[in-house]
Amino acid sequence: MTGRKIPFGPTYDEMLHPETMDAALRGKALRALKENELDPVNLFNITWKDGNNQVRKIVLPPELTGVDANIVVMLGKEFPSGSHKVGPAYATLIEGCVDGEIIPGEHTILGPSTGNFGIGVSYICNLMGYKAVVIMPDNMSKERYERIRKYGAELDLTPGTESDVILTLQRTYELKKDPKNRPLAQFELFPNYRFHRHVTGNSAIEAVRGIGNGRIAAFCSAPGSAGTIAAGDAIKAAFPECKIAALEPYECSTLANGGRGQHRIEGIGDKMCTLIHNVLTTDFVTLIYDDDCVKALKVIHDAPHILAKLGVAPEVAEGMRELFGVSGICNILGAIKMAKYLKLGPDDNVVTIATDSFDRYNSVLEDLDRRYLETADFVLERWVRDIFHGSGEDHVFDFRRKDRKEQLFQQKEQDWLPFGYSQAYLDAMRSPQFWEDEYQKVHEYNEKIKAMR
Repeated sequence: MTGRKIPFGPTYDEMLHPETMDAALRGKALRALKENELDPVNLFNITWKDGNNQVRKIVLPPELTGVDANIVVMLGKEFPSGSHKVGPAYATLIEGCVDGEIIPGEHTILGPSTGNFGIGVSYICNLMGYKAVVIMPDNMSKERYERIRKYGAELDLTPGTESDVILTLQRTYELKKDPKNRPLAQFELFPNYRFHRHVTGNSAIEAVRGIGNGRIAAFCSAPGSAGTIAAGDAIKAAFPECKIAALEPYECSTLANGGRGQHRIEGIGDKMCTLIHNVLTTDFVTLIYDDDCVKALKVIHDAPHILAKLGVAPEVAEGMRELFGVSGICNILGAIKMAKYLKLGPDDNVVTIATDSFDRYNSVLEDLDRRYLETADFVLERWVRDIFHGSGEDHVFDFRRKDRKEQLFQQKEQDWLPFGYSQAYLDAMRSPQFWEDEYQKVHEYNEKIKAMR
């Protein structure tokens, strides 16, 4: 590694347990998070934990959810760059660095994304001194493009929306033919899986301590890259009874039944079964209407007084306004639906994730206001009752049966054989040992990062 100047960051264990870092370093990093987001020491803020080493979360008020179960939402907004996607971006880049495959000054980083991962790639490359090109569809929210450019990355836009992410993969494969380009391919590279299984999954287990029975009955995540849902593998290891639900837009129900439509939930529903999705541990696939997510976001952001009228404590309603983006609302609605479907009670906990926060969705609500001419209080109150309280048990598909698993394996083959992966490699994913072997590399990379830091 002589002559290569890589600003090293944390190990997987330090991202999970930041309290184990040197105290002076931890303090410096926490100050930088508030004072200078482009200080490389912010790499050490890639964690679900706050300055008191508690998982950042909110337990949603039952007056909002309409269910007895505790809906625990882990909050991604305080990660550097404003989204937990910075974690897998860093993990993928640092693994490439310690393996000697990505060299500063020599390689340009490619980040295929529909938004938050691209923002994370541009941010991490800024901190670690790499040139970055983010490849994403040309019809995403303008806030995403602005933030990527702010961090200094170039944009290479492909036609369509997140439902057309296959085009970004094809463009990435074209660009990586140039030997100077190195893709941080979130849909197919396993640092994404390792980060979420180790860091997000074990943080979720900590997040429910002291809540209900202290266990997790269900974990809900809407796959984009299907990195976040890997947290379910860690959760199932601790709580074998936990059910894992993959959420999809009703309008793009690829996993459920091969549907491939356009939709409004940025960052999920990418018309594929991603390579890193461990379908062995996916118990249910649940569909959520895209416009329900946008309407619910409007209520939470614009109308805390409506929530207060329905019994939510005013300070809680006000405090929720900036916490969620559209995909976070999708995850919340899926958690409510699964709580009803599984008949969960007040001792039971459902955990889900808010990937980012409201700061990149102003334009989405502006579009909603153009589409709905009337959004008076009585309309918003009806939306709460219909979308949250009125959530039914429909569109929940049980994927525990062997034939349903086979459906997902075949979808994965259809999606990834054209990109050069062998049938033998895809068949290996049918064994739980494949996923265990990939996960165990966490310990190897912990030691490599420490040795080279």
